[in-house]
Amino acid sequence: MWGVISYLNSPELVVGFQRCCGLVPRERDSVITQNRRVNANGSDPVTIQRRRAEQVSNGTSRAHDSNSNYKSASSQCEHKDRPRPHYEVRNWLFYFLFVISANLGHEVFYITFLPCIHWNLDPFLCRRLVNVWAVVMYIGQVMKDILKLPRPTSPPVVKLETRVDAEYGLPSTHAMAATAISFTLLLSAHERVKFPFELGLVVAVVLSALVCLSRLYTGMHSVLDVICGVVISAVIMAASYPFWGTVDFFQLHSPVSPFVALALPLFLSYKYPELDHYTTTRGDTTIILACSAGCSVGYWVNERLGLTFDLAGPFPVTLPPLTLAAVGFGVARFLVGLAMLVLTRQTVRWASLRVLCWIYGASVSDVDARRRKEIEVPYKFSTYVAIGLVNSIMVNRVFVMMGLWDLGNSV
Repeated sequence: MWGVISYLNSPELVVGFQRCCGLVPRERDSVITQNRRVNANGSDPVTIQRRRAEQVSNGTSRAHDSNSNYKSASSQCEHKDRPRPHYEVRNWLFYFLFVISANLGHEVFYITFLPCIHWNLDPFLCRRLVNVWAVVMYIGQVMKDILKLPRPTSPPVVKLETRVDAEYGLPSTHAMAATAISFTLLLSAHERVKFPFELGLVVAVVLSALVCLSRLYTGMHSVLDVICGVVISAVIMAASYPFWGTVDFFQLHSPVSPFVALALPLFLSYKYPELDHYTTTRGDTTIILACSAGCSVGYWVNERLGLTFDLAGPFPVTLPPLTLAAVGFGVARFLVGLAMLVLTRQTVRWASLRVLCWIYGASVSDVDARRRKEIEVPYKFSTYVAIGLVNSIMVNRVFVMMGLWDLGNSV
């Protein structure tokens, strides 16, 4: 068994997949990088990276030196120690396919796709997706920082992403989110809307598989990371599926629902596992929990106001034909809604950062200060709770005011 696990965790499997898809390191850069793998004191690049991140986290990094020339030199030295990955693309079809697929697991996708389901299809489906997504992602992120298993080493793996390189690897939260979103949407939509279930199943499998394979192509995860992500997500969904309806009823009708929806995610964000170096996992997890909290409160408020914008039954309903006018209204709703969310994000983020930095005597432009838990957690939580509230309460009402929504389709 251990031999199988070691094999699935081998970077050589990732390298083989990348080569089959036409992603290879440039020969000269590969030799140079290989020669730099071990420095004079025998430290490997991952150790160097973790040590540097730990120094920044503890406030002992030379990057805090006020001498701008020294900081510039330090930055150049760091760039020299960690050269950006150099690679050659020999199959551009696979490159664009997997790079686009990888973006289906980033914030830009979540902040557009999930609200788009709310605005153009059924708020019920958005609510169900956000609930499952938040649970799955929190468990996956916490497991990463408890298990502390490294990502595939480079070289030999070619890495196309740098933002999350300091994070740990197992499980792949991209694989977890893709599996959860695809199959939660399939199972929930089947209750609400008439469509060929077999076709939906094929689409769910293909989309989740593309995201999983993209993590190998971009060099960010091993095969073991991806398999574990899919399995963990499937287990969570199977265990929670019988309770989806119960959670939905509590979320909409319980008088304590908004307090639980805000207090529990905020508590979990503050109690996120501490690491000896800074990574983006705590901030990303706070964003996910905050979006879920804001949406949950918003749906509860809609229920109190008597207008939820849900599809009108009996279920499953038959969707109207997809006409050119319907597409035009859908695009208009998407653009207006997205503009409102972006404006909310920029406004609340700007205000919350300045208030918190003023309270703690920090500079808004100080990146390390923004990474401190007492600043990072509340500013990201308040920002994305506001986004969840605007998405669930305000956007559809603006659509009605602008004539972009037909109240005859809602309850």
